[in-house]
Amino acid sequence: MKLSIIIPTYNEGKTIEKIIDKVFLQKNIYEVIIVNDGSNDDTQQKLQSITERLLKSKKLKIITHKNNLGKGAAIKTGFENVKGDAIIIQDADLEYNPEEYSILLKKYSGQNVIYGSRILGNNRHAYKRTYLGNITLTWINNILFETNLTDIYTCYKLIPAKIAKKLNIHSHGFEIEAEITAKLLNMGIKITEVPITFNPRHYEEGKKIKAVDALKGICTLLYYKLLSSKKYKTS
Repeated sequence: MKLSIIIPTYNEGKTIEKIIDKVFLQKNIYEVIIVNDGSNDDTQQKLQSITERLLKSKKLKIITHKNNLGKGAAIKTGFENVKGDAIIIQDADLEYNPEEYSILLKKYSGQNVIYGSRILGNNRHAYKRTYLGNITLTWINNILFETNLTDIYTCYKLIPAKIAKKLNIHSHGFEIEAEITAKLLNMGIKITEVPITFNPRHYEEGKKIKAVDALKGICTLLYYKLLSSKKYKTS
């Protein structure tokens, strides 16, 4: 299996080198695609340094958005450029541990989707409001789509590339997590969760998700549920 890692990146100059080094230490990495989403800190300079250091590596590809378009747009660009068989999404900070790719891969059949659940991993959370926001979004998803998931806003999603390319992503921001989940469920794709560890960071360390993103996520879930209902009524 050819495993592609997509790293959406925006103003992560403090951590980008460390996370890339951790990713390249993992086995069976076919390619690493970094999408620099219009960063205005020293991320681009750090990426240039990484490119020079990994000059002989044909596994590294860096794509740059001229302007900041959002995490969803960065993931969409990544999906469009992967050449591997399966994809894992990796944030550019240090909240998620690449050593746990193996946990996801153990449950992967080549046809299903694996989510790394922070809830099943019984991790601490930096902010009660972000934890409750995630729980609420997941609860709404479970009601709408009749599922029993625990963490739909997890970064760690292992998706067959052929399925990812069919998702036709429209979201630009963090609501990408709701869109991916809703579309997978509308397609009848099985989502399996496994427990992972999580090292949450604070806003002063660069955390970006906000309350408004939860509202966008709810609207996204409702929209794709309504869209699927209309489809079934007319088919």
